[in-house]
Amino acid sequence: MTTRADGRVDNRIENYTKFWKDDPNAEQNQDNEKRLNNYTEVVNGYYDGATELYEYGWSQSFHFSRFYKGEAFLASLARHEHYLASHMNLRPGMRVLDVGCGVGGPARQIATFSDANIIGLNNNEFQIGRARKYTKKMGLENQVQFVKGDFMKLSEQFGEGYFDAVYAIEATVHAPTWEGVYGEIFKVLKPGGVFGVYEWCMTDDWDPSVPEHKALAHQIELGNGIPEMRPLRLAREALKTVGFEIEHEEDLADRADPIPWYYPLEGDISKAQTFWDYITVWRMSWSGKLVSHNAIRLMEWFGVLPKGTFDVSESLKVAADALVKGGQSKLFTPMYLVVSRKPKN
Repeated sequence: MTTRADGRVDNRIENYTKFWKDDPNAEQNQDNEKRLNNYTEVVNGYYDGATELYEYGWSQSFHFSRFYKGEAFLASLARHEHYLASHMNLRPGMRVLDVGCGVGGPARQIATFSDANIIGLNNNEFQIGRARKYTKKMGLENQVQFVKGDFMKLSEQFGEGYFDAVYAIEATVHAPTWEGVYGEIFKVLKPGGVFGVYEWCMTDDWDPSVPEHKALAHQIELGNGIPEMRPLRLAREALKTVGFEIEHEEDLADRADPIPWYYPLEGDISKAQTFWDYITVWRMSWSGKLVSHNAIRLMEWFGVLPKGTFDVSESLKVAADALVKGGQSKLFTPMYLVVSRKPKN
């Protein structure tokens, strides 16, 4: 494998889509086991190819959010981050871990909102480099740091009882098991410490024995670098199994919002909330996708983007359609909010 100066691994991107079969009905248990056993390669292959596409088409905060009428896209993302920090009661001076921090958008927002000290953990070297660059540009490098690490081995890296609080925003879905990653988070928290999460789940209305439901989960997995989609109830059970006491939980996607969380993915510019949001929504329209399709193909051909980036971008289109369908049918949520606490004794 060839490692670029920016930390990306070329062959890893090219091999990403090979972890799935085109036909979800042809998937066997061994295919799922292979993805789970190779979750690091699956996730890194995806984000090596998708990170710049995310930044171009979305923002530096790789997550969804709820919308109020007239609310700007970036304001909504920031409010979603602040909402989590508020529920966790993050305060100045607290030592906080961001699990699966991406390029650090949420960490920077939450640091400025709460005045907490944040360590962002990521297993992708390319994203860490970009996170550090953006953080230094904002002058936050003394308050927000980033480290490379595996969220399935947190206690090995930090030791037990190191953090006052831990949060994860749409990241722990990439773990091979929720019990594994939640258990590691539990270990690195101090007694009485708080864990807040926005989890990606199939809702409890999802039934894998229904072919259409199974296909939907398969498309979400393929398009988002997820080894295995799981139902919401298993996330709740996993938190309790490892020892957390749940203080608050809610599927925010289940609220009767007039503007759905998935509206930017629909590509309908008539739904844009502000003038600048027209650009974001247009990128997901048929014409925006056509422009991106050709531009990415050309940039890969000329070596500006690593080989395999185009295939990852095509999987993102599959993801967008599947996420909209999952949102409309209430079979999927990207915002199962849970605030849990590690017992003091």
